[in-house]
Amino acid sequence: MEITFDGGKVITAHIDGHTIKTDQPLDNGGGNTAPAPFDLFLASIGTCAGIYVKSFCDRRQISTEGIKIIQTLEYGEDQKVPASINLDIQLPAGFPEKYKDAVINAADLCLVKKTIAKQPKFSIITTQKQ
Repeated sequence: MEITFDGGKVITAHIDGHTIKTDQPLDNGGGNTAPAPFDLFLASIGTCAGIYVKSFCDRRQISTEGIKIIQTLEYGEDQKVPASINLDIQLPAGFPEKYKDAVINAADLCLVKKTIAKQPKFSIITTQKQ
């Protein structure tokens, strides 16, 4: 993945032929032309859980129409980072009762969530072009 600085507060990630732009909100000096990096981070959690729920339902030929995940945050005393990230998988009427716990277990397999839970070590270095 390569990260580029594209003017103003626009920062772009380039990965596997895709570009993912980020910006800052107006009140933080950006142009609000794209989600902020933290918003993309949060979206990666919900969408990751979502793909596991989708795969679970697809394997059982259960329609995902009407299913949605509502993600909320609870902040700790410092109010800077979330203390809790909550995912509410809202199921439509008629969703098979016997699969409710299994859907939770499927969402819990999310690799983004597992990575955060393992608290990976970060290494930040600098290199200089010759």
